[in-house]
Amino acid sequence: MNSAIKTLLFIIVALTWGTTWLAMKIAGTTIPPLFATGLRFLCAAPLLLLALKYTRSPLLFPKGQRVFQAIISLFYFAIPFTLMIYGERWVSSGLASVIFAMMPVAVLCASILLLREKTNSVQLMGLTIALVALISVLLHESQGAASGQLVGIMMLIAAVVIHAVMYALCKKRCCEVSVLTFNALPCLMAGILLTLVGGLVEHPVIAQFSYHSILAVVYLGAFAGVFGILCYFMLQKRATAFQASIVFLIFPIIALSLENILYGRSLSFASLCLMCPLALGIFLTLFGNQLNQRLIRKSQSVVSSAQLEVNKRQHRT
Repeated sequence: MNSAIKTLLFIIVALTWGTTWLAMKIAGTTIPPLFATGLRFLCAAPLLLLALKYTRSPLLFPKGQRVFQAIISLFYFAIPFTLMIYGERWVSSGLASVIFAMMPVAVLCASILLLREKTNSVQLMGLTIALVALISVLLHESQGAASGQLVGIMMLIAAVVIHAVMYALCKKRCCEVSVLTFNALPCLMAGILLTLVGGLVEHPVIAQFSYHSILAVVYLGAFAGVFGILCYFMLQKRATAFQASIVFLIFPIIALSLENILYGRSLSFASLCLMCPLALGIFLTLFGNQLNQRLIRKSQSVVSSAQLEVNKRQHRT
């Protein structure tokens, strides 16, 4: 039964993360990016607040961390999610998902630089492989592309970097709050801010919003923004870190497949071939610690066996 629940949660999270990129693309077709992102958060916030009340989780961060809660609203929600939807105006949803699959690599880099976190040769090898593969993909995909696509790529990379830095800062500040406390109020604050700024700057005309764009915003907020988060949280509780992290290898495949099925678009053949070393690099980055520990235990076992054999021979002689 537990295995079936874990499998179901994994499928839901992978599908949610894989379809988010296409939904952002659809939302941005008729709704201005700032306004669309604000509406997305305003759809999610009431449901998160209800879940907060139901679970009796605190609304605010602990004393001393509440200014940082406002910073999270701006730099974890408002700015990076706006960069994502703006970036997708020029970049395909499939390529956007590939860039964001680099999050574990970016988090490792941020942790090394900001937290002086120790790493090992396996993780560093994975980081190098993933970065080289991603740069190669971006170079292939940007050949002959308009300048707008390069701007979109830079926006998406900036969103990944900002998220990774915020993750490292949360670890540094020991923000051990529930997933609902972390998301609810910052999500509401970001939604209000972006909707107001979007209304003033972008002058959205509601009559021009398409039915598909409105549905995409509701999906991003109510489903991906709430249900997807809670399912991933439950998956982390029920599954091992290894099992939960495999989502980062799966959701780009879903995003690329959807874009190909619905729009007939795909990455170049060379870029698709580079998905293998990219996935390998992300895998080594995610699980480098476990692999390194196994290698150490195995080498220690070999040394111990060899020493035991030497002792036996000396005893015989």
